[in-house]
Amino acid sequence: MNHKFSLLFLMLLLTGFAFAQRPGHLNKADVQGVIYGLVFDDEAKVPIEYANIILYHKKDSTQVTGTITDKDGYFKLENVPGGRYYLDVDFIGYAKIRINDVKITPRNREVMLGEIFLEPVTMLSDAVEVEADRVPITYQIDKKVINVSEQATAQSGTAVDVLENVPSVDVDIDGNVSLRGSGKFQVLIDSRPTILEPSEVLQQIPASSIQNIEIITNPSAKYDPDGVSGIINIVLKKNKLKGVSGMINASAGTFGRYGGDFLVSYRNKRYVFNVAMDYNRRNFPGDQRLIRNTESGGLTVYNESNGDTKWQMVPYGMRASLDIHLGHWDVLSIGGRIGNRSMERTFSLNYREWTSLDVNTVDSYLSEDTWQRTGDYYSFNVDYQHKWPQRGREFTAQIIYDYRTGDEESINELFLAGGQLTERLKSEENGPAEGWRIKADYTHPFSETTKLEAGYQSRVRQSNEDNKIFQYDLNQQIYVLQPEFNHHAEYVRNIHSLYTTFSSRWQKLGYQIGLRGEYTFRTIGLRDSAEAKIDRLDLFPTAHFSYEIAQGRQIMASYTRRINRARGYWLEPFYTWVDAYNIFRGNAGLKPEYIDSYELGHQLFFKQTLVSLEAFYRVTNNKVERVRSVYPYKENVILHTFENVGKDYALGGELLINRDFFKWWNINYMASVYQYKVEGRLLNQDFSRESFNWSLRLNNDFRLGKNTRFQLSLRYRSPTVTSQGRSEGFVSGNVAIKQQLLDRKLSLTLQLRDMFNTMRHEYTSQGNGFYYYRYVDFPSPMLSLTVSYIFNNYKKERKRANGNGMDDMGGEGDMF
Repeated sequence: MNHKFSLLFLMLLLTGFAFAQRPGHLNKADVQGVIYGLVFDDEAKVPIEYANIILYHKKDSTQVTGTITDKDGYFKLENVPGGRYYLDVDFIGYAKIRINDVKITPRNREVMLGEIFLEPVTMLSDAVEVEADRVPITYQIDKKVINVSEQATAQSGTAVDVLENVPSVDVDIDGNVSLRGSGKFQVLIDSRPTILEPSEVLQQIPASSIQNIEIITNPSAKYDPDGVSGIINIVLKKNKLKGVSGMINASAGTFGRYGGDFLVSYRNKRYVFNVAMDYNRRNFPGDQRLIRNTESGGLTVYNESNGDTKWQMVPYGMRASLDIHLGHWDVLSIGGRIGNRSMERTFSLNYREWTSLDVNTVDSYLSEDTWQRTGDYYSFNVDYQHKWPQRGREFTAQIIYDYRTGDEESINELFLAGGQLTERLKSEENGPAEGWRIKADYTHPFSETTKLEAGYQSRVRQSNEDNKIFQYDLNQQIYVLQPEFNHHAEYVRNIHSLYTTFSSRWQKLGYQIGLRGEYTFRTIGLRDSAEAKIDRLDLFPTAHFSYEIAQGRQIMASYTRRINRARGYWLEPFYTWVDAYNIFRGNAGLKPEYIDSYELGHQLFFKQTLVSLEAFYRVTNNKVERVRSVYPYKENVILHTFENVGKDYALGGELLINRDFFKWWNINYMASVYQYKVEGRLLNQDFSRESFNWSLRLNNDFRLGKNTRFQLSLRYRSPTVTSQGRSEGFVSGNVAIKQQLLDRKLSLTLQLRDMFNTMRHEYTSQGNGFYYYRYVDFPSPMLSLTVSYIFNNYKKERKRANGNGMDDMGGEGDMF
């Protein structure tokens, strides 16, 4: 593995230096300078994020370079050759400002333009003129930013559908998301954590309500270190214009899928208020085939089944936020979200069963299974931000409280071929969970390139859970509680953190060094067994480097140490029946996973082409996996639990090419390859398994006219292995056509997902005494129509993206 990583590292370095030495790409002048400044709203006196900064030659008006402002309204143009220029500052809903006679000379290498104030434009929206679209994916030094409005093939879906076309992310047929090959990652919403499971969150948020998705695979010490592979941050739409603005979306599709959401915003000089609601109903019918063989005490039981399956999700919720500008330097924000999630899976399977003692006698019966989970949740937050006149110096504080309920029920019924009920089993699980998060951060800049960050955070969480099993008495026709499977658990976890990061620059080398310390106190109190406790201190170092090899070209490298803590139900050491053939038992002795993650990246820009190369190497210690074995107390039952099986290794690379072949055709190509290996000890036996995993994505965006666009996307995911199993690969294709009407205020998007009907789920697992095979085929293609309407009181102006990864943040919905 070390040799492979070294070779990949060397290839990326050679690629970077080769491009750096190409004729015509060296510095054009001995004199190079820096231009920087701050952009503010002239009325509200607040920073404007994502404003366009474009620099032109004074002599012939050719474009030299450009950038966009950050959340503080700050921009910086580096490595500007000596000469005379003019600079345009522009953002949608504001009058453009031109700054003339900007000079870079040997005596004036740094040009500070100071505070630039843009005046809001209050023209009606019937004069809207749009010339180009935002770049679908942009790269920053520590993250990738995906522009959701550019993905028409996902507009009627959820965040999961958007992630199908995102680098570093894979989505399987069941909607399970993995980041860099791991399903263990952290999900944030507007940079805030959520009490819900990552898979639940991503399945619930409508794509039409998302502004951007940020992928942070190697976060600094400022972020929580939770998760094997990093962070997915969902940035929801909000109003950035003065006055009243809004958006309404509605969608409907085949197989009973429909939903809608709306957002209404109001902003004046002191206040910004946003309120939004969403409802989403998603159905996934399918066909399933299972093969299960178990061997115990010399007896082998063979079991085969096939039939129908259905998965349904019905989440809905409301969110609101109020930002109060207390002055030029202080902002108080209050927000919250309430909602409900409901999920249900049903199976109707015809079984055939026989044993090794008599292979000619086959029992046939029908199994009806229903699993459902429902619950309410709400979350409230208060944020405070104070800034100083010194650029970059700020203090922020945050308090978050969240609460959720959870009621889960599964019923398994067995019927003879003639329809007679022979067995009915019901399991129930319920209990609330709540938590507080309190944090404070301070940033102190010592110079333009040097700053220190430090902060403190407390996370306090507790939950209660009741588990019950009922056996149906056929004679009395009532459910009877099984006391041996009746359990109550109380879970408490407190984590207190301190962190600091120091970043600076020495000539062409930029660096950031960080350290985070976390103290964890966790208890699991069980009614019928001893308390399980953890009292531990952990340290998490991080390091990020960037080296400029030529103008606008950098090599970036980073290292982070992370942790993946076991979820509460993984630790509960008692038996819980899933259905008649599967039983689960937690592992109170489960250790957390510790991850060492390394990355190396290089981005190249050629006029209308962006090329991104990334390499990564990840080692996971105390690797946790779901382990299957034969349940010793009942025939043909598989026991599921979690174990620390050893270590796994992932070494790979990613390639992204984004290019405008013509003004009407943009292509986005992504390729990911990585070698995966897991090794250790499982059920008292040494093991080692590995696979070469790869995936390809090809997205084409065609502009068929000023108001019409057509998108075609194709993707392939290769097979992959776990400690006991193997998932097969699949290919899929989606198309969409989008038509804008009424001066682009109304848009219609027609989508066709899995148009070739090629998405399948096929999984095989085997171990000591068992063999398990599952095949699921969902009917396709899935057709849907999305209708969107935007209303606001502002004219939107925009410029053509310059092809170097910058964009002007325009396009439909960009006022949010």
